[in-house]
Amino acid sequence: MRVLLLLLLAATAPALAADEDAAALLLADKTSTTAGQSGDWRVYAETAVRESRRQGAGIALHGARASIDARFDKTFAPGWRAVVADRLDLNRMDGVSGNRDINTLKEAYLSWQAEPDRIVDLGRINARNGVAFGYNPTDYFRAGALRSVVSLDPASLRENRLGSAMLRGQALWNGGSLTALYSPRLADQSSDNVFSPDLGATNQRARWQLGLSEKLSAALSPQWLLSGGAGQSPQLGLNLTALANAATVVYFEWSGGRAASLAAQALKRPGDAAFRSRLSAGLTYTTPNNVSLTAEYQYNGAGLDEAGWNALRRGPPAAYGLYRGLVTNIQELPTRDHVFVYLVWQDALVKHLDLTAMVRYDAADHSRLQWLEARYHWTRVDIALQTQLNTGQPGSNYGALPDRRVWQAVLRYFF
Repeated sequence: MRVLLLLLLAATAPALAADEDAAALLLADKTSTTAGQSGDWRVYAETAVRESRRQGAGIALHGARASIDARFDKTFAPGWRAVVADRLDLNRMDGVSGNRDINTLKEAYLSWQAEPDRIVDLGRINARNGVAFGYNPTDYFRAGALRSVVSLDPASLRENRLGSAMLRGQALWNGGSLTALYSPRLADQSSDNVFSPDLGATNQRARWQLGLSEKLSAALSPQWLLSGGAGQSPQLGLNLTALANAATVVYFEWSGGRAASLAAQALKRPGDAAFRSRLSAGLTYTTPNNVSLTAEYQYNGAGLDEAGWNALRRGPPAAYGLYRGLVTNIQELPTRDHVFVYLVWQDALVKHLDLTAMVRYDAADHSRLQWLEARYHWTRVDIALQTQLNTGQPGSNYGALPDRRVWQAVLRYFF
């Protein structure tokens, strides 16, 4: 924690006395781009080695990973475009069961632009929603989409996941858009096979979604969403961003509708459906010296409150395991209130060196996840050193994670 605090202070101190004349920036997916990635293909290979220290006894485990990530995006005829994105991860970890190679077919779809303002897409599409950074209540298609987790950075989790098979149509106009999509039921259960498209993970039930975006002013851009599906009441979503000043963006993301609690879903308890809200609210402040600092409050009305969480932790281990398994699979917060802090310092100390720090805090049990990365860029090569520290009492949100400390070194080469 001291390392993260020192990083925050070092990065922001030079800007506190500076004029706020730098344009505010929303953080985007931090996947590196290079001059060699401007064509139809974007391909990179990645290798990583790691050491982890287990909770309690602190036994050291060592592992390695090799990955290849490819994206093809080409307009092959007037108005027609093909997109395919795939990732293969080869994982090995000493002394841990479940070592497996896994392929993630992230996207594979055809796009037809019938008119300049009309687009139709068909295939596997990664439909991402939400303006928040650490928790996205309106990202309705994230459940079950993770096959392989290579980084806990939120940008990596949103990028390296399965898309859902769907038909999507978009109408565009100056300052706004209308989107409608339908995702059918195609399979009954997920698959662990290496090269399975795993439609059972993303298309176990039929779902639909409508989205309306309209830029009301230069500083205010709302988006409304309505999402539903088989066995689910419609959920209403709102994404809102606004410029507070030249250096600060504030954002608000909310989703609400009738739903069962996470405990009822995990433990098969009927009859507790009610109107429940989820939200993320925060701001991103960008300094003149290339630092973006995000602070975010997160709330999950379907999660357990402090009393319910403590009772679950002290209860039968089987019930606790079912609950943890559900929230991990659907990428939800297990408890009600959380705080998230995220910092990116580009060209930190020296040119081409980026520092990223992240802290997740669970207010119900006071556990923390702390993550830090230093990444240096060349034209075709990135090297990164990452460390993660999970602290908390046994059975707490982050204290229950198998590893207490993780170190990882990563080498990425762009073709």
